Amino acid sequence: MMKNNSEGKLLRIFIGESDQWENQPLYEAILMLARERGLAGVTILRGIAGFGAHSRIHTSKILRLSEDLPIVIEIVDETEKIEAFLPELDKMVDEGMVTIEKMRIIAYRHNQNKK
Repeated sequence: MMKNNSEGKLLRIFIGESDQWENQPLYEAILMLARERGLAGVTILRGIAGFGAHSRIHTSKILRLSEDLPIVIEIVDETEKIEAFLPELDKMVDEGMVTIEKMRIIAYRHNQNKK
C-alpha cells in the first residue's frame, strides 16, 4: 500500500477510444489488468477533442461527431509497481503515447465505511 508523503510515479497513457485489445476496448483492458496487478489507482479520462501522431482531429462536436475520442489513462503507484507494469502495457498499446512522471503522494486514504 502506498504511504502518505512518499515518492511515486504517474503513468499516463494516451490512446483512442476505438483502440482494442482482444475484442474489448483497450482502456477497459488496461483498467482490468491494473486492478489485477494490484496497482493503487487508475482514472480514465475521455477527452472532448485532440489529435495524435497522424494530426487527425478527433472531436465531440455535434457536426463532426467522432467515434474515436482521445482517452487518457492515469495510473499512480510506487515506482517499482509502475515499472513492473510497463512490459505488459507495451504489448497492449500499438498506437498512442505513454509517459511517466515522478510525483509525491501527499495523501492516499479510503473511508472504511464505503464499499
